[in-house]
Formats: sequence, structure tokens, C-alpha cells
Amino acid sequence: MAFSKQTRQEMIQNLQKDLDLLIIGGGITGAGVAVQAAASGIKTGLIEMQDFAEGTSSRSTKLVHGGIRYLKTFDVEVVADTVGERAVVQQIAPHIPKPDPMLLPIYNDEGPTTFTMFSVKVAMDLYDQLAKVKGTKFENYTLTPEEVIAREPHIKKEGLQGAGVYLDFRNNDARLVIDNIKKAVADGASAVSKIKAVGFLYEGDKIVGVKARDLLTGETIEIKAKLVINTSGPWVDKVRNLNFKRAVVPKMRPTKGIHLVVDAKKLSVPQPTYFDTGKHDGRMVFAIPRENKTYFGTTDTDFQGDFTDPKVTQEDVDYLLEVINHRYPDAHITLDDIEASWAGLRPLLVGNAGSDYNGGDNGTISDESFKKVIETVSEYKENKVSREQVEDVLNHLETSRGEKELSPSQVSRGSSLVREEDGLITLSGGKITDYRKMAEGALKLIRQLLADEYQMTVKEIDSKTYSISGGDFDPTKVEETVEKNAQIGIEAGLTKEEAAYIADFYGTNSLKIFELAKTIEAYPGLSLAESARLRYGLEEEMVLTPADYLVRRTNHMLFERDSLDQIKQPVLDAIADYFDWSEEEKAKQASELEEVIAESDLKNLKEEAR
Repeated sequence: MAFSKQTRQEMIQNLQKDLDLLIIGGGITGAGVAVQAAASGIKTGLIEMQDFAEGTSSRSTKLVHGGIRYLKTFDVEVVADTVGERAVVQQIAPHIPKPDPMLLPIYNDEGPTTFTMFSVKVAMDLYDQLAKVKGTKFENYTLTPEEVIAREPHIKKEGLQGAGVYLDFRNNDARLVIDNIKKAVADGASAVSKIKAVGFLYEGDKIVGVKARDLLTGETIEIKAKLVINTSGPWVDKVRNLNFKRAVVPKMRPTKGIHLVVDAKKLSVPQPTYFDTGKHDGRMVFAIPRENKTYFGTTDTDFQGDFTDPKVTQEDVDYLLEVINHRYPDAHITLDDIEASWAGLRPLLVGNAGSDYNGGDNGTISDESFKKVIETVSEYKENKVSREQVEDVLNHLETSRGEKELSPSQVSRGSSLVREEDGLITLSGGKITDYRKMAEGALKLIRQLLADEYQMTVKEIDSKTYSISGGDFDPTKVEETVEKNAQIGIEAGLTKEEAAYIADFYGTNSLKIFELAKTIEAYPGLSLAESARLRYGLEEEMVLTPADYLVRRTNHMLFERDSLDQIKQPVLDAIADYFDWSEEEKAKQASELEEVIAESDLKNLKEEAR
């Protein structure tokens, strides 16, 4: 399937033929809507003003997180939805989310904490019931302080009570987006990056399309569609405000989260670890091993700046370094140790103070309610009461302040789907784990509107079983599939390590890369494996710039910083040759790439500190 700069102009032309549905925003939400709409036979277009996933969906904590924190307030509905959707995503994209059990250490010397050893076991048992992993190798367990220290010898020892270990999943957020986009395109959608909605088209007061500017050529086009859906994440209100005919009440309250990357030798964390900050601020932080690196985060602060380029500030760095050095007192991480970083915005809804993992004062449960929960969960485990009875207890809790309902700061992070007066559909909020379910809800509304207003009958697909690009294999046999496909890579001339990495990273699309390895010559300065990956990105993943490839199609920028300086010029040279760039264009692209690297390296902060 060709999905490249060469096919981009053709797709722009297709956008100008009347569409059934136009999607504004090419992050995970828009990608999820696109894949379901295209599979349903809806004539679908998608536009994204940056690269796919560039705005927010490549800047997450890179987990398909189960949300165990919500069980602090026994928010069963959210956790049940989250772990259920996580299982679905693992079914339709088995090459992307990978099980990676999480360690949750418990301390008793830091004042109020999220969990105690008692409450974490109750929460994990309930979590396992909801995740349906009871009795499997992924069932939770607890560790003594000695066992925690044996596993993580550098962790803070004072006050350590032990730890819980429960199932979580690592994720490659940007790849989840691009593989959804690729599947939508394979099913007939036209998806174009670096094209920006600049205004709406109207019939009377009703929106019937958009004016869009191609940021590569400067050309402005008109895209007409029966329905337009706004899936632009933190930009939702900015898109809504393109309609100057009416006042728009803000829906979004974006918050910024940052992550920092150091070498694993500097901070050895054998498995993902999730802990209270120790700052009495009600927040939790992750430390996660990945490709010989360790990254940690996240912060959670309100954001009012430039949405396209949120920055890591010295204040952000100071906060995380204080937390990480408190939790790992022998590490002594400094600004100079940081090899890479990223900052991203969470598309929180106004009035919704809870994020995925931390933030907000989530309150405490009254003693009476807590006792009732323990009794009911215990009875459920003995098959004396039904799940519905458990949920009834959990959904009618009282807080220690005697409130009958959860306070606004206890609202779990949700999503919103509305059709506005002007006809614009807006799908906002949510989190990566929920993207398929959010899209499913949007498609239900879209099908109904097409039927009611255009007499169109649209088939309904089962999106819980509809595999995305690269995910068309048995999800119960991931390791076997990777091993089998890697052997084909070895036969194509790659090393065992290279072939295994590509087979794991790309799923069944690895076979296309291995086929390329048989037919192309390595680019100067690049290995055959890297050359085949780059060619695949250029031909089938709409790589338009070096940063597209180095940041969002691969992990070079974030988790392979050691080799980035060696390959960045060969990658630039290869892309320039492939696109036949002028020397002027090549110099411009080189300068932009250096800016991206400098920002990730925190070059300015390091220079200011000297």
C-alpha cells in the first residue's frame, strides 16, 4: 500500500470530491474514527496540521494504563472500562501494547499516601477481577520490603512497607496512531498531514465543510462533507472558534505533562514502577525502563501557552528531579544526565480535574463506606454476592467529608461527544486507552445522522475485532509470531537482533520491511536494517521530514539517543535524495531537525545552568 508524499497530492484531490465525513485532527482520536468510518464504507477524509500524532498522541506516558489509581476512590466504572478497552486494543493491535507488570512500592513515613499495603491488595484484587486476569500468570502479588530491595536495590529503603505488582501494558503511542491511519487509508480514506483547517464552509448557518491550507505548498482548498467531526484534542476549542457566527463556550482545560529520559546505567529500574511523589501533593510518578534507558514522569500543570510546541521548563525539571532523587536517593540525577525529553498536553475537559495517572485531591472514603466495600468485595470473592452488588456499593460511597457525591476534583477523566448548533460534531477529552470506544460512540452518531439527514445506510463493523495495520495475527501468539517473522528478516540479511526488533516493532508489516531489505542497497552511513525501515517509512508511512521518522515512526530521538548523532545526517541525506530536495530545502530541513533535537536535549536549559 502506497502512503507517501507521492500519493499525498492524489489524496488532496480526493478530499475535494464531496465526502461523507471529514475528520479534523490526526491524533489517536481522529485515527480511531477514521479506521472505523472507512471500514464501514463511509467516504472519509482526515486532515492534520502537523505530522500524524505530533501534537499530543506521541507525547503520552507511553502506557496503555489500567488506571489503578482510580481504585483509591473505588471508581470501578472507569477502571472496568479502561482495563476492558485495554484488552480490546491488545486484540486489534497485538504488536503494540505489550504486558509489562507494574511495581507499586508502599511507604509509611511520608504522611498521606495513595495506598497502604492493605488497601493496595484490596485494590489489586478488584483490579484483577475487572481485568479478568485472576488465576493467570498476570495475577497480582505483593512483595516484602526485602523482596522489593532485592528487585530494585536503588529504591528508597526508609519507610518501605513492601510493594504490590499488577498487570500493566507498555505502549508506543505514535505507532498506534500511524497504524490506525494506515488501515483507514487501506480501506479507502484520504488522510493528509501538514494541512490546516482555517475556516468553515456553510449552507446558511450549517457547516458543510472546511477551508484548508496545505502547509507544504501554501495552497488553500475547499473540502465539502456531509458531516464534519472535530477530533483535535487540546485544539478542540480553537477549531470550534473558526465559526465566527456564534459564541463558543470553552470545553477544554489542557494540562501539560513532561517526561525525562536518562541512561539505564544512571538510573537502573528493572521494571515499570509507580509511586507517590513524597511531596504530599496527591500525585504519582512513573519510572519506566525502555531500550537501555529509563524515563520518568509525569507532571500535571495547567497550560496556557503555544499548543503546538509546549516546552519543558526548569520548574518542570526541578520537580521531577526532586521526586526521582527522593525515590532513588543513590541516583543523584542532574540536568546534565537528561538525554531526551518530551512535553505534551492532555485534552482534559473543563470541570474535569482528574488526569490519567495523577493530579487533584481525590479525597478519602469514609470509614463506614470503606468497611462496607471490604466486606462486599470479600463476599464477592467467596461467590456470596454478585458483581452488580459490588458495583452498587462502590457507586454509592460517602467521602470522609460526608459528601454523598464525589467532588469535582474526583471526577475521572472522561470524554464528550456532542453535535453543536452549526452541525459540527465534536469528540473531545478521553485518553489513549479509550480511543476505540470513543470512536465507536462517534460512529453510532454518524451512522444515525447519515441515515436521518441523507437517507444513507451504513454498515456497522465490529471494531473490537477489526485489526489495525500490522496487527493481523493471533494476539495470543505474539512471541511466536515475532520469532517466526524475525527468521524471515535474518534470511533477508539482517542480524538476529535487528530482525527481532523490527518484527516486534512493526507486527506483520515487518514482512514488508524484510522484503525491502532483499531488494535495496543500504543508504550511505546506514545499516541495511535502518535503510529498509526508512524506505518503508517514506513509501508507506507518510514520512515527510527527518523528524517524522526519527521522532514518531521510530524511537531514535527518545530512547536511542546514543546513535542519533551518527545516523541523523545519513537519514537527512537519504530523505533529501528520495524527495530530490534543493540544497536550500535540505539546509532548511537540517536546521529544523537540529531545533527538534536541541529541544529534546534541553540544550537551552543546560546552557542557562552553566
